[in-house]
Amino acid sequence: MLATKLNVAFYGHVRQYHNIKAEIDANIHEVLESGQYVLGPMLKKFESELADFHGTKYAIGVGNGTDALWLTFMALGIGPGDECITTTNTFFATAEAIWIAGATAVFVDSDPHTNCIDPTKIEAAITPRTKALVPVHLYGQCADMKAIRKIADKHHLLVIEDNAQAIGAHGDGFRIADLSDAATISFIIQKNLGTFGDGGAVVTNNAEVDRIVRKLRNHGSDKRSCHSPGFNSRLDDLHAGVLSAKLKHTHEWSDLRRKWAVRYTRGLASAKNIALPYETPGYRHVYHLYVIETKLAQHRDGLLAFLNAEGIDAKCHYPIAIHQQEGYPWGKPARIAGPIPNSERNAACCISLPMFPELTEEEVDYTIDRVLDWDKRIR
Repeated sequence: MLATKLNVAFYGHVRQYHNIKAEIDANIHEVLESGQYVLGPMLKKFESELADFHGTKYAIGVGNGTDALWLTFMALGIGPGDECITTTNTFFATAEAIWIAGATAVFVDSDPHTNCIDPTKIEAAITPRTKALVPVHLYGQCADMKAIRKIADKHHLLVIEDNAQAIGAHGDGFRIADLSDAATISFIIQKNLGTFGDGGAVVTNNAEVDRIVRKLRNHGSDKRSCHSPGFNSRLDDLHAGVLSAKLKHTHEWSDLRRKWAVRYTRGLASAKNIALPYETPGYRHVYHLYVIETKLAQHRDGLLAFLNAEGIDAKCHYPIAIHQQEGYPWGKPARIAGPIPNSERNAACCISLPMFPELTEEEVDYTIDRVLDWDKRIR
């Protein structure tokens, strides 16, 4: 057992910067010297690299992951009177983007193992107004896209993947964006591929989505001084330069995340009062977050406080499900389709342990030991 108290950070942004400082600085310098900072050559370069990374025809850089979602919804004609089926144990932006587009958010339960949307709950929620399915690849693992695509084809529905947390993940025989109309990405600093601030993108094989999102992000313009109603949501070239430098390391960093996940899982296997993350066989989980769950909801806050007091910056993602937020639904069109006990359990019991590529064995082992200490105390 490690006796010396450590401070274990939740994020490794500064460590990561120092590891590839020369690459990032070179790209930033190139952008600064170019004099082209918005919709310039570095953005075009990164968009091409991102499309190649996903195996898609197109990638469009936008202001953030939330914009990526609602701009995609608008490009696909989703708006007032339409329903989008998703889950409620996710970051608020998933539902927020549906509402920004003017559509109705319909919540179904999550799978008890993966915590992603449960495909077996989707069909009962479909109505004549249903326009799209919006699976979230939660914590770094793909939802069951084969089952989701099958349902979508049967009912003639659109599929938009919220891939804010799982860049580089894949399922058994499919990659992100293979089985959907578009996938959206967040580049806020804490993501597996994050810039020094905020950013987002849409990846797609749909030429119309590409054309429309590009116009919408730039005040409705596809050539200088010619506009239609649109928005200002552009990924600037400085962020694109940071992301271009980082993108080539993404699979390597995912391998390190998976290494630490294996170490956590082996080290915590004897714990009696927590459940460990599940990885679907044949899938590549990229562990944006390593989320454990206390088996009893009343133990979650105690474990979190204990870890924080021991110097471990553990957090909760997401402790209040969307439908449990104060004031829900805030006058927005929303519907809960059937009971959602798994989503509510996940929200009530979840704790995210430190997870980033630049962790050390000492930090991971210290975190394991402290969780086991807590586990023994409550038996």
